[in-house]
Amino acid sequence: MDKPSLPSGTRDFGPDVMMRRKYLIGCIENTFKRYGFLPIETPALENLRTLQGKYGDEGDQLLFKVLNNGDFLAKADEKTLLNRDSKGLSPLIADRGLRYDLTVPLARFVVMNRDKISFPFRRYQMQPVWRADRPQKGRYREFWQCDADVLGSNGISNEADLISIYDDVFSELDLKVTIRLNHRRLLDAFGNWLQGTQNLGRFMQLIDKADKIGFDGVSQELKANEIPNGIEAWTFLHSTSQMNSPAAILEALQKQESIQNEHLQEGIAALTALFSILDKLKLNNKLQLDLTLARGLSYYTGCVLEVVPSDDRIPADFKIGSIGGGGRYDNLTEIFGLKDVSGVGISFGLDRIYDIIESAQLFPTNALESTTILICAMDETTIPHAFSLAQSLRKAGIATEVYPTAAKLKKQLDYANAKGMHWAAIIGDQEMQSGMVTLKNLQSGDQQTIGQQAITEYIKP
Repeated sequence: MDKPSLPSGTRDFGPDVMMRRKYLIGCIENTFKRYGFLPIETPALENLRTLQGKYGDEGDQLLFKVLNNGDFLAKADEKTLLNRDSKGLSPLIADRGLRYDLTVPLARFVVMNRDKISFPFRRYQMQPVWRADRPQKGRYREFWQCDADVLGSNGISNEADLISIYDDVFSELDLKVTIRLNHRRLLDAFGNWLQGTQNLGRFMQLIDKADKIGFDGVSQELKANEIPNGIEAWTFLHSTSQMNSPAAILEALQKQESIQNEHLQEGIAALTALFSILDKLKLNNKLQLDLTLARGLSYYTGCVLEVVPSDDRIPADFKIGSIGGGGRYDNLTEIFGLKDVSGVGISFGLDRIYDIIESAQLFPTNALESTTILICAMDETTIPHAFSLAQSLRKAGIATEVYPTAAKLKKQLDYANAKGMHWAAIIGDQEMQSGMVTLKNLQSGDQQTIGQQAITEYIKP
């Protein structure tokens, strides 16, 4: 008999974990709704031609491919099989794959439904995605993304909304974070200083490693790659980002003669407009203009965002990367034939957020609350009456459970305590005849006899 097991990088979720996850999902989803975003869902399966070529060579290697139905080897070339040419064989035996993220499916959805939706299109989507990555702490092969995107508008106010969403969600979760912000055009301005776009591209790849290898590590990599003026540009970016205000950083950029071009002016204009909005908001979390932020810059065309935890209640030995990120992408739908549709979006990494909040023990007690009250029938004749009372409480919006047998009262109360219930309503023959109930507060131990109709006055749904 085979021992039951799970595929590597996947997990089961028991009731306690699911209730906490539902708490997180509810917090994020309710915030999306408050900002006017509407929900969509897309299939777990997408055509491989939809997915391939959208995430770079490395991303293509991480796609989960699904074998064709039936005799999937029927169309396979014998030479390809004999040569064990997996790359050549793959398109012959698999034409579908599990979605890698929610953004490319969004672009496909918008193009296919452009006559049915109104622009700007504000959508949110909360579903699992799959990547054939090496599982490790904070990185799974099946995980959830919670995305909000705006398509069909290039207004910088969209970025202000998305930053505010991050702030609202993490404030509600009582988790301190730093929201890092940069703009692609600011780094594009370094192209001339670095003597060419090819050098610029390599420069951005190297500085993206800063979180892992630090300032000195990046400097060594730049030296090894012999990027012209690379160390000077990196030193300027790093030191300027340490300034205490966005205005001071933007002023320093204006004074650096080596990067004065239209890219710089475009980036500064966009960020100046963005901060004119954000300055009117009272953000609870730190917003940091960080010129060293280079994530996803082969993909993003404007503002870039990344959220990192900064709460001192997180254990010092708990290391994890970003828990959210996003930015503006102006050309995504063009790959499916729809031009001139600007987009901007953010994503929450649900699984990493869960791991962090659990490590810091920040889940509120109500995140585990499911049933509020247990009705305890003391003998078999009172069980039907207990179900009648349960029906009335449920209609009043109170989560109610009836213990299924007339077990000893201690056993029933132990069950209620194990599930974290707040109340127990005890009904014996005398209570049934009198229309009363013994209501016990399981936290304080206090109990009183009250009319059954009065229970809802003591228990607020």
